[in-house]
Amino acid sequence: MSAITLERIEGNDAGLKAALTEAHLPTDDIEDQGRTFYRAQSSDGRAIGFLGVERCGDDFFLRSVVVLPYYRGQGLGSVLVERAMAGLDHAGDVFLATTSAAPFFTRIGFSEIQRDSVPAAVLATRQLSSICPSSATIMRLTRPPT
Repeated sequence: MSAITLERIEGNDAGLKAALTEAHLPTDDIEDQGRTFYRAQSSDGRAIGFLGVERCGDDFFLRSVVVLPYYRGQGLGSVLVERAMAGLDHAGDVFLATTSAAPFFTRIGFSEIQRDSVPAAVLATRQLSSICPSSATIMRLTRPPT
Protein backbone atom coordinates (compact mmCIF):
# COMPACT_ATOMS: atom_id res chain seq x y z
CA MET A 1 0.00 0.00 0.00
CA SER A 2 2.48 2.59 -1.18
CA ALA A 3 -0.09 5.21 -2.20
CA ILE A 4 -0.73 6.48 1.32
CA THR A 5 -1.41 10.18 1.65
CA LEU A 6 -1.80 12.35 4.71
CA GLU A 7 -4.77 14.69 4.75
CA ARG A 8 -4.75 17.48 7.30
CA ILE A 9 -7.79 17.38 9.60
CA GLU A 10 -9.05 19.30 12.60
CA GLY A 11 -8.78 18.02 16.16
CA ASN A 12 -12.57 17.72 16.35
CA ASP A 13 -12.66 15.13 13.53
CA ALA A 14 -15.01 12.30 14.61
CA GLY A 15 -12.82 9.59 13.04
CA LEU A 16 -9.74 10.87 14.87
CA LYS A 17 -11.55 10.93 18.21
CA ALA A 18 -12.98 7.45 17.71
CA ALA A 19 -9.63 5.95 16.68
CA LEU A 20 -7.79 7.53 19.62
CA THR A 21 -10.47 6.44 22.07
CA GLU A 22 -10.43 2.87 20.75
CA ALA A 23 -6.61 2.79 21.01
CA HIS A 24 -6.75 4.18 24.58
CA LEU A 25 -4.85 7.31 23.55
CA PRO A 26 -5.66 10.69 25.12
CA THR A 27 -8.15 13.04 23.49
CA ASP A 28 -8.25 15.74 26.20
CA ASP A 29 -6.29 18.33 24.25
CA ILE A 30 -6.77 17.44 20.59
CA GLU A 31 -8.90 20.51 19.93
CA ASP A 32 -6.38 22.91 21.51
CA GLN A 33 -4.52 25.34 19.25
CA GLY A 34 -1.07 24.41 17.96
CA ARG A 35 -1.73 20.80 17.05
CA THR A 36 -1.79 19.49 13.50
CA PHE A 37 -3.55 16.19 12.84
CA TYR A 38 -3.58 14.00 9.77
CA ARG A 39 -5.74 11.20 8.45
CA ALA A 40 -3.71 8.65 6.53
CA GLN A 41 -5.65 7.33 3.57
CA SER A 42 -5.21 4.73 0.89
CA SER A 43 -5.39 5.60 -2.80
CA ASP A 44 -9.12 4.80 -2.79
CA GLY A 45 -9.75 7.24 0.08
CA ARG A 46 -10.17 4.73 2.91
CA ALA A 47 -8.86 5.86 6.30
CA ILE A 48 -5.87 3.82 7.46
CA GLY A 49 -4.91 5.72 10.59
CA PHE A 50 -4.23 9.05 12.24
CA LEU A 51 -1.39 10.99 13.79
CA GLY A 52 -0.60 14.41 15.13
CA VAL A 53 2.33 16.78 15.40
CA GLU A 54 2.68 19.67 17.81
CA ARG A 55 5.28 22.36 17.21
CA CYS A 56 7.26 23.29 20.34
CA GLY A 57 9.55 26.18 19.49
CA ASP A 58 12.10 24.70 17.09
CA ASP A 59 11.18 21.12 18.07
CA PHE A 60 8.19 18.87 17.43
CA PHE A 61 6.13 16.53 19.56
CA LEU A 62 4.79 13.51 17.67
CA ARG A 63 1.51 12.35 19.13
CA SER A 64 -1.51 10.17 18.64
CA VAL A 65 -0.08 7.71 16.11
CA VAL A 66 -2.74 5.07 15.52
CA VAL A 67 -3.32 2.57 12.71
CA LEU A 68 -6.90 1.36 12.40
CA PRO A 69 -7.36 -2.30 13.44
CA TYR A 70 -7.96 -3.71 9.95
CA TYR A 71 -4.60 -2.34 8.75
CA ARG A 72 -2.38 -3.27 11.70
CA GLY A 73 0.51 -5.66 11.27
CA GLN A 74 1.33 -4.46 7.75
CA GLY A 75 4.10 -2.00 8.63
CA LEU A 76 1.86 0.99 8.03
CA GLY A 77 2.62 2.69 11.36
CA SER A 78 6.19 3.30 10.24
CA VAL A 79 4.95 4.60 6.88
CA LEU A 80 2.65 7.08 8.64
CA VAL A 81 5.48 8.34 10.85
CA GLU A 82 7.89 8.54 7.90
CA ARG A 83 5.43 10.60 5.85
CA ALA A 84 4.76 12.94 8.76
CA MET A 85 8.48 13.42 9.46
CA ALA A 86 9.13 14.17 5.78
CA GLY A 87 6.69 17.08 5.99
CA LEU A 88 8.46 18.81 8.89
CA ASP A 89 10.98 21.60 8.37
CA HIS A 90 13.50 19.77 10.58
CA ALA A 91 14.51 22.88 12.45
CA GLY A 92 14.87 20.87 15.64
CA ASP A 93 14.28 17.46 17.13
CA VAL A 94 11.18 15.26 17.23
CA PHE A 95 10.03 13.89 20.59
CA LEU A 96 7.22 11.63 21.74
CA ALA A 97 5.86 10.04 24.89
CA THR A 98 4.49 6.52 25.09
CA THR A 99 3.28 4.14 27.75
CA SER A 100 3.12 1.05 25.54
CA ALA A 101 4.73 1.50 22.13
CA ALA A 102 8.43 2.09 22.90
CA PRO A 103 9.55 -1.10 21.07
CA PHE A 104 7.75 0.04 17.89
CA PHE A 105 9.24 3.53 18.03
CA THR A 106 12.71 2.14 18.75
CA ARG A 107 12.50 0.04 15.58
CA ILE A 108 11.74 3.10 13.47
CA GLY A 109 14.47 5.40 14.76
CA PHE A 110 13.52 6.78 18.17
CA SER A 111 15.63 6.37 21.32
CA GLU A 112 14.60 6.68 24.93
CA ILE A 113 15.86 9.80 26.70
CA GLN A 114 15.63 11.12 30.22
CA ARG A 115 12.94 13.68 30.97
CA ASP A 116 15.55 16.20 32.17
CA SER A 117 17.07 16.35 28.67
CA VAL A 118 13.77 17.31 26.99
CA PRO A 119 13.53 20.98 25.93
CA ALA A 120 11.30 23.16 28.11
CA ALA A 121 8.87 23.89 25.26
CA VAL A 122 8.24 20.18 24.77
CA LEU A 123 7.87 19.58 28.51
CA ALA A 124 5.32 22.39 28.61
CA THR A 125 2.91 20.59 26.25
CA ARG A 126 -0.28 19.42 27.91
CA GLN A 127 0.71 15.89 26.98
CA LEU A 128 3.90 15.96 29.04
CA SER A 129 2.87 18.46 31.72
CA SER A 130 -0.45 16.92 32.74
CA ILE A 131 -1.95 14.22 30.51
CA CYS A 132 0.73 11.53 30.18
CA PRO A 133 1.75 9.77 33.37
CA SER A 134 5.22 10.56 34.70
CA SER A 135 6.09 6.92 34.01
CA ALA A 136 5.68 7.44 30.24
CA THR A 137 8.75 6.73 28.14
CA ILE A 138 10.09 9.88 26.47
CA MET A 139 11.80 9.34 23.12
CA ARG A 140 13.65 11.43 20.53
CA LEU A 141 14.09 10.70 16.86
CA THR A 142 17.73 9.78 16.27
CA ARG A 143 17.55 8.64 12.66
CA PRO A 144 14.97 8.85 9.88
CA PRO A 145 12.15 6.27 10.19
CA THR A 146 12.76 3.06 8.29
